[in-house]
Amino acid sequence: MDDSAKSILSHKEVRQIIELALAEDRVKGDVTSKLVIPEDLDATATLLAKAGGILAGVEVFKAVFERVDKKLSVEILKYDGSRLVHGDIAAVVRGRARSILAAERTAMNFVCHLSGIATAASRYVEQVAGLPVSIVDTRKTSAGQRLLEKHAVVCGGGQNHRMNLADGILIKDNHIAALRRSGLSLEQIVSRAKERNRSGLKIEVEVNNTAEAEEAAGAGADMLLLDNMSVAEMKETVSRLKGRVRFEASGGITLENVREVAETGVDIISIGALTHSVKALDFSLEMD
Repeated sequence: MDDSAKSILSHKEVRQIIELALAEDRVKGDVTSKLVIPEDLDATATLLAKAGGILAGVEVFKAVFERVDKKLSVEILKYDGSRLVHGDIAAVVRGRARSILAAERTAMNFVCHLSGIATAASRYVEQVAGLPVSIVDTRKTSAGQRLLEKHAVVCGGGQNHRMNLADGILIKDNHIAALRRSGLSLEQIVSRAKERNRSGLKIEVEVNNTAEAEEAAGAGADMLLLDNMSVAEMKETVSRLKGRVRFEASGGITLENVREVAETGVDIISIGALTHSVKALDFSLEMD
């Protein structure tokens, strides 16, 4: 087991996610298998990659089977972060056929979805190879599965942004809009955050143009979120303020334009699509 897999399985929240998923599928009530599969029938099932990509969630896959039946044996042949090609066998499950069939769908849901995220992250990382920029995720995750999905981003070579609202100070457009109704300027909003920031967290501010960027930087922001700016305006903003603040680009980032965005000099590029709209990686569980 690699270190990242140990870490993700050590979280209480991950164990709860597995329990919830198994309860949702009522694995103890698999009426089909009880009717047609002999109780003492043993089987072997292989986790087969049907497309190329990056593996993520294989330890969760294993944990699901072991939670359903402690007597099942799960041999992992490829670990999280491994690059797969069509036909690769990532794991082998051995034991009671009824148990394998009961756990199959839940285990496959995890590994297919998480590997899809890891694969998407790897494609963005590959697009910016050689440039001093990081590809990061957002909080646009499936309800209750944030730890797993952010783990998958790391498996694909990306990095994690805030895990939750307590992880960092990010003054976004709606914070600014609400306070401007009270008559506060952007400079005053940032100054307020700095004065009240007892935790020592870095302060990031969302800006929509170069003028806002200069105002926020002048007020003491540590990082600027350049939201939906054109590439030309991002480049101009970075050129003016480089060395005073760090920069995050977000909004409208695709595989087609991510390298052009990276070449503006931003430090990180955040992409919500890594977790909220990826295609699952295709696997099958082939039973002998």
